[in-house]
Amino acid sequence: QVQLVESGGGLVQAGDSVRLSCAASGRTFSRYDMGWFRQAPGKEHKFVAVISWSGSSTYYTDSVKGRFTISRDNAKNTVYLQMNSLKPEDTAVYYCAATRVGLATSPAAYDYWGQGTQVTVSS
Repeated sequence: QVQLVESGGGLVQAGDSVRLSCAASGRTFSRYDMGWFRQAPGKEHKFVAVISWSGSSTYYTDSVKGRFTISRDNAKNTVYLQMNSLKPEDTAVYYCAATRVGLATSPAAYDYWGQGTQVTVSS
């Protein structure tokens, strides 16, 4: 069992940076690949980024490549999403999630989800 709690969201202006954190409970955190998803109002969860259990591999959706960076600290049971050069279209609730499927991009592959944190980017 893994419990996830996101933090770090808020209201920012276009071009600003925000770092999201996802704190995990449970001793098995390091066994899971960790992903970030986002959900805009009225839309489904969309994949943003994923990092392997060791932190050695990452994968991003095209729209955030070069702007967002996913990282993790297994000693702190925490995964991060550094978001730079934010755009209004990045506005969404951001969720972290845990999966045993390597570098999964589908929400269906994830076993555990956090409650989400709102990021709003004004133009």
